[in-house]
Amino acid sequence: MTSEDRHSRALDAELITDDVLKAQQEARNGLKQFDTVIEMVDYWLQPERAFRLRLSAILNLHRVALEGLSGYAGNFRPSAVSIRGSKHQPCGAFLVPSEVEALCDYVNENWRKPAIHLAAFVLWKLNWIHPFTDGNGRTSRALSYLVLCVRLGVHLPGTNAIPEQIAANKLPYYEALERADIAESEGRADVSALEDYLSSLLAKQLLSVLESATGKAAE
Repeated sequence: MTSEDRHSRALDAELITDDVLKAQQEARNGLKQFDTVIEMVDYWLQPERAFRLRLSAILNLHRVALEGLSGYAGNFRPSAVSIRGSKHQPCGAFLVPSEVEALCDYVNENWRKPAIHLAAFVLWKLNWIHPFTDGNGRTSRALSYLVLCVRLGVHLPGTNAIPEQIAANKLPYYEALERADIAESEGRADVSALEDYLSSLLAKQLLSVLESATGKAAE
């Protein structure tokens, strides 16, 4: 499986068809989406605010990711979607809103569970639902990082943030998603592979702080 394998395929209203211009817009949107995550973390880390994951936050993160790229930016897909390279078939479009609401309910009702578990669950479940015509991975990674930071109650330090690490090497990410998909198809809820994966990425991100301070790679 390559980094291009697990990719949505659906009828979309593309606004940019030139590959170079599209890549440039995606890069700009990626930076803006990360900034949006930081702003949202700032908001929810205020002591007077109790975190509640809502559908509107997910749609906002997607809108930023697909702004200028798709006519469906910030909106759920209107039809079926397939994932190239995956055996999982996402639910019908009519089920998407209720499935995303269920995702939010799980996070809100289980907020005291470990941060890594909640981040892993969000990362898997939004990919499993695949609620958008495009940008599902980008949005799920941004949302997962948001949940992780808010649950830990801190802006995670480090220059090599988890979403960046995933984007740089997607194969382990896809493999962990597939393991959770298989468990779900067998009637089990198991995101342990994603928990282990995110834990390793978190360690690398935090280690980058030490490397930056010492000017050399840590042993």
